[in-house]
Amino acid sequence: MNRNSWTILCLAYVIGLLSTYIFGFPNPNPSWQQWTIVVAGLGLFSLIATVFIPKFWRLGPTWKLWLGAGIIAILAVVYFQIRVPQPAINDISQVLQQENAKGLFVTVEGKVLYEGRLTRSQRVRLWLDTEKVKYLRGKEKAAVDRTVTGKLYVTVPLSPEQVFYPGQKLAVKGTLYQPRSAVNPGGFDFKTYLNSKGAFAGLKAIEVVSEDKEDRPSWGLWKLRQRIINAQGRWLESPAGELLSSMVLGRRAVDLPYDIRDRFIKAGLAHVLAASGFHVSLLLGTVLVLTRRFSSNTQFFIGVSTLCLYVGLTGIQASVMRAVFMGIGALVGMVAERKVRPLGSLLLAATLLLLFNPLWIWDIGFGLSFLATLGLIVTLPALQKRLDWLPPTIASLVAIPIAASVWTLPLVSYVFNTVAIYSIPANIIASPLIWIVSLGGMFSALAALIVPIAGSAIAFLLYYPIQLLLGIIEFFTTLPGSSLAVGKISLGLLLLIYGLICLVWLSKRWQRRWHLVGLFALTLVVIPIWYYRSTLVQVTILAAKQEQVVVIQNRGKTILISNGDADTFRYVIDPFLAYEGINYIDCAVALESQPSLSSDRSKVEISNTPVKTFLSNLTIEPDSLPVKSEEYRNLSVGETISVGSIQMKSIDAEPTLLQLRFMDRTWWLLGKNSSEKGDRATVPENLQLQELNSSKQIFLWSGRSVRSKWLDVVKPEVAIASSSWVTKKTQQKLRQKQIKLYWTGRDGAIQWTPSHGFRTTL
Repeated sequence: MNRNSWTILCLAYVIGLLSTYIFGFPNPNPSWQQWTIVVAGLGLFSLIATVFIPKFWRLGPTWKLWLGAGIIAILAVVYFQIRVPQPAINDISQVLQQENAKGLFVTVEGKVLYEGRLTRSQRVRLWLDTEKVKYLRGKEKAAVDRTVTGKLYVTVPLSPEQVFYPGQKLAVKGTLYQPRSAVNPGGFDFKTYLNSKGAFAGLKAIEVVSEDKEDRPSWGLWKLRQRIINAQGRWLESPAGELLSSMVLGRRAVDLPYDIRDRFIKAGLAHVLAASGFHVSLLLGTVLVLTRRFSSNTQFFIGVSTLCLYVGLTGIQASVMRAVFMGIGALVGMVAERKVRPLGSLLLAATLLLLFNPLWIWDIGFGLSFLATLGLIVTLPALQKRLDWLPPTIASLVAIPIAASVWTLPLVSYVFNTVAIYSIPANIIASPLIWIVSLGGMFSALAALIVPIAGSAIAFLLYYPIQLLLGIIEFFTTLPGSSLAVGKISLGLLLLIYGLICLVWLSKRWQRRWHLVGLFALTLVVIPIWYYRSTLVQVTILAAKQEQVVVIQNRGKTILISNGDADTFRYVIDPFLAYEGINYIDCAVALESQPSLSSDRSKVEISNTPVKTFLSNLTIEPDSLPVKSEEYRNLSVGETISVGSIQMKSIDAEPTLLQLRFMDRTWWLLGKNSSEKGDRATVPENLQLQELNSSKQIFLWSGRSVRSKWLDVVKPEVAIASSSWVTKKTQQKLRQKQIKLYWTGRDGAIQWTPSHGFRTTL
């Protein structure tokens, strides 16, 4: 077969894997309807290609090849499903199902698979290959000791004395739990994340009850990695040392502070912290320069050995493996004295990697790595030609981030719902420093492997370039509108945008009209977002454990009502704002009835989302506000405030009681009570005198026990509890009064729209 035939077969395999999107990933048991759609669709396209393409492409592949391509695509789907992780019969997750429990206090024994890494909550994250589990069953507390298998996600309390390494035997005690799917729109799907890693349960440990007392292994890739990290951090202050190691080994290998990670992501420079093609090409290029006096065979051996060592230090990651495969291809071409075709090399690398692990087709790192490389191959030459009036070095600095961004920006927007506005200028300005720090870090790492003190000395020389890089990142992330929320982009729109990009790439006619195509693609994104925001009427009660969070969207106006802390903003509110494309809040209301609002735990900005008016029933200093607000106002009892067509009135301050009226409904929001147990606060006398119009009444409260008088006065049709649980007594009380009950712990986020009424996330 010729080159065209192999290209078609490789593309057929990739397209077959992409078609598994219909199944939903990871879905170990897709329905027969889903199978029918995928197989019939691929078969139909294959038959159409078999019949029609040979008529128009007479010198191209025969009909047999097109038919074979269809068969390969279907086999790719089957292979993908075979590789989807599924729990074994004795998997540790089966313990929870057999005991019919959401959580179970256990002691688990097993071996550590990877080094421990810190989480945002300052706990150590481990992956454990389980062997045994012990727990007490039932009221009689019968001891159970079972042999189990499977990977387990474990978090343990941080302890400076404990060091976890691969192969270490551990016994950890804590609560075994089943991971949950996303409970809020735009939220993190923890269950899907664990399942994609082959884990189906998690363990929140309270202690490590026993450790492997044997001496730690004297050799191992993890030891080499730790040797580099320790050497580079010896004379560099934190976070400079961790940043340098992350720029060499990738952030997965280093406990880089999360605030530094967030800044790089917000600036559009996340790729700098990920072991990727940039690092591999820099490393391989340096090796070839240093060994240019040797024979090509010697260069090949040294180059391949260096790449294999780098993979061992960074771990097997899709982005690294893609670059390594293409690097080895370039070395083979050098030895064989043949020119390597970049596009063919890229497609071959993708096919080989997806044969090794077909699940990588849905790995965001895999997708971004290949798209960025494709952009550099097909778009960079055209950009450099248009910038030929600049010096070659400057033209490359400008063209490289633009070429990569054109191909990666749509996927980034689709997955993360946000765009780093200043990503391209930040990359252009920071590129020289990134090259200097990365290259210097690699020399430092090499020296650290031989003489650690030498590695520390080289790393120390990079102190000022690292500080300058951090200054550039901070500058761009503090600019107004540095991050733009675009909302959820549909898959169809994503495919259409990439179709337009490919049209410009493949058609010389449209290459001359690239600006019109770009404007059209931008219009396809902006107009739907504008129309959605300007017509949407929606109330969302977000699931935030025991915290009350309500977001009201009314034809372009947004109200946020919350008493949440920093974690609530980071994990609940921020993702939802990005998912809905909200970049401006008209009114933020604090439900806190105690001065804790101005404490450090509540000093958190809503991802720099500007707020027009901030309301609270407390007197707060402007510098202590938890949001960036244009105006702060004290919310007085009896005061009515209008935001668009929404009327909001403060009925009481302890606990906070708000009344909101819009459309044909009245919403009563009862905040947490601090002076009495639960929410069993006395109903304020003036509440009974309020004019209860004929609109439908909705009652929102914190989920604790509530007095019947609240329900008798408000007379709601629907009651919504922001709580992980609602007492059986309260549920019975609501059933007796024929009040529909929702609560976030069971239903996830609850949304109301005029056309669909109430809908739940779970």
